Amino acid sequence: MDYQSISEADEKEFTQLIAEDLESGALEKVIELFRYNKALYLIVGNLTRDERMKVRLGANMLMDELREERPEEVKLALPSLLSLLSSESPTVRGDAADLIGMIGSDEQLAPLEKLLDDPNHQVVEIAADAIDTIKEIISTP
Repeated sequence: MDYQSISEADEKEFTQLIAEDLESGALEKVIELFRYNKALYLIVGNLTRDERMKVRLGANMLMDELREERPEEVKLALPSLLSLLSSESPTVRGDAADLIGMIGSDEQLAPLEKLLDDPNHQVVEIAADAIDTIKEIISTP
């Protein structure tokens, strides 16, 4: 499957299946699925928007694990995460900023810097931390 294209129906189905696995604690299973199919990175934003905390936490743990072994591949999740920075929900904005900081590059600094003026102080703190993380990553040889 081409990672750049995924049908809407597949996206919805994958999101539902992966979210259920994350909620049930099957993180290793989800990691294996992502290792096998790069198209799944396109649904990370959907997982980050999920109302269930276990799903959002699982998505964070998933990206943390995969960025260690596949740092370039996890960047495929960035478009779905960048779109969440303008979400009405401060939780979603904060979670997206955190993930972007974890896997992003200097190209994501400008969108994160916009969150430094966010009305929610927690989002501002998370965005500042994400910016610091990216700057630390790009300054490390």
